Amino acid sequence: MTAKPKTALIFGISGQDGAYLAKLLIEKGYRVVGTSRDAEQSSFANLHALGIVERVSVKSAVAFDFRSVVQVLNDSAPDEIYNLAAQSSVGLSFDQPAETLQGIVNGTLNILEAIRLLKSDARFYNASSSECFGNIIKAPADETTAFHPCSPYGVAKAAAHWLVVNYRSAYDLHACSGILFNHESPLRPKRFVTQKVIHGVLDIVAKRSERLQLGNLSVRRDWGWAPEYVEAMWLMLQRDTADDFVVATGVETSLEDFVASAFAYCGLDWKNHVDLMPALRRPSDITYSVGNPSLMHQRTGWAAQCRMPDLTGRLIDAETARRAHVR
Repeated sequence: MTAKPKTALIFGISGQDGAYLAKLLIEKGYRVVGTSRDAEQSSFANLHALGIVERVSVKSAVAFDFRSVVQVLNDSAPDEIYNLAAQSSVGLSFDQPAETLQGIVNGTLNILEAIRLLKSDARFYNASSSECFGNIIKAPADETTAFHPCSPYGVAKAAAHWLVVNYRSAYDLHACSGILFNHESPLRPKRFVTQKVIHGVLDIVAKRSERLQLGNLSVRRDWGWAPEYVEAMWLMLQRDTADDFVVATGVETSLEDFVASAFAYCGLDWKNHVDLMPALRRPSDITYSVGNPSLMHQRTGWAAQCRMPDLTGRLIDAETARRAHVR
């Protein structure tokens, strides 16, 4: 007899990570259920972009509404639950701090409580973030590094992270968090600085604009490739023991280097095209952020393959192809 396929429930399936994760799980033979605030009205553009929208079952639910969480868990009976919901922009969290905390903290709590009250055996993955660490001073951050968030987004992610730890300990849930460092793809919204750079470079190449305005180029980040990072999420839930892991490349790069790489890929010198604008700096920004993924590699075998400058090349090639397709 053919084994029944596993069911995965993805809160936040319409975002970058949710779409790539859905694609990965479908390729592994999963039945994939995804949530959206209004499944009938959502465009699911990312699922369309990956060519999988017809292979996903979508349900109307939001993580910060407990009733809808319970209902979608009852209806889908998942083996694995991935919490990738709520807004993911650090910059936007300064403008919408209350919504950011409500969506991330209450959403995570509601899913954990629903698993507990329904006595579900589903394994739970929570999207934590490198923003929990804030400025990393002494060495690349690992699973023992203390949290010191510098934004409402980081504060919310840190609180949600500790909720997962608490529920795992208190109620013996198979619940874990992936502390993911920056990971990019063509599906990132334009408000993210990496996409702002990619679009700005190509607009200059196409002579649609002459200048690109940016804030602080000295910040240093650990940038990876999003399709690789969703595999790390899946691997974490395949372990018999639930643990939290840092997911990163282990290599830090300045935003200036990212910008220079993107312009150089198109044969341009960034210094001739970029204006530094103090008004674009965040109220509180992290100057240095890099992760140590050695424990993740040791326990699961996962390691990032794509790093700078290959990352910028992939992003530019993808955006160039998209623009050629929509002409």
